[in-house]
Amino acid sequence: MISHFFDFNGKKIHYTIQGKGNTLILLHGFMESLQIWNDFSNELSKEFNVLCIDLPGHGKSDCIGEIHTMELMSDIIKQITDSLTIKEFVLIGHSMGGYVSLQFAENYPNMLKGLGLFHSHALADTDDAKNNRERACEIVKQNRKVFISQFIPELFAPENVEKFDKEIKNLQSQTINMTSESIIASQQGMKLRTDKLNVLIHLKKPILFILGKKDSRVNIQQAVAQAMLPDNADILITNVGHMGYIEARNETLFAIKNFTMKCFSL
Repeated sequence: MISHFFDFNGKKIHYTIQGKGNTLILLHGFMESLQIWNDFSNELSKEFNVLCIDLPGHGKSDCIGEIHTMELMSDIIKQITDSLTIKEFVLIGHSMGGYVSLQFAENYPNMLKGLGLFHSHALADTDDAKNNRERACEIVKQNRKVFISQFIPELFAPENVEKFDKEIKNLQSQTINMTSESIIASQQGMKLRTDKLNVLIHLKKPILFILGKKDSRVNIQQAVAQAMLPDNADILITNVGHMGYIEARNETLFAIKNFTMKCFSL
């Protein structure tokens, strides 16, 4: 795995590349980093050229401004792929990474061989969700470390919190140095994102949906309904929370591998 930094308007964006062949891009979620994909990348790079990106304010990437919009982050992906002369790829995003992927699909559909929403969805925030983001921003301003320590365990299915205690502590340690400004910038960007159901309907490429029955962040009924919109959709539903890459590692890894192979065989 080779680590690089891309200059985006004077700010550093960190990414890694591993493997050869057709390109698969993996995007992490809110308050995560590309490290969440290390295990997946090691396996998937046996078949593909795997590109993982630290989104702005996450991992080793700089915070870019007061608001990290989905448009901004999708433009960063476009600039990085252009710099690497990667013209087509499968793009899969976990949670917030899924929102960024949908924005990219809307802006640059011809670059995609396939799109994956990994515990993510295509709806905009409800008014309640927007209010919750504002409350979260206030908590972050008052006590960032408490917010981080409480946020991550709540993403797992209740019965998996103790089971994956080591993994939760690892995620917390990776996130503990994330600045309040970076956390708030992403919250504000997600609050402003728009509905992307039109992308699911009009994108003439395969779309993968990975869902958890016990996901506290993605409404399973709404997500299944969204999976009915594309002409060509794969769907995996597991009995887990929001962190399927940990809670259902083998199933989700297998789904991503098979989906990516399918996309490049079409």
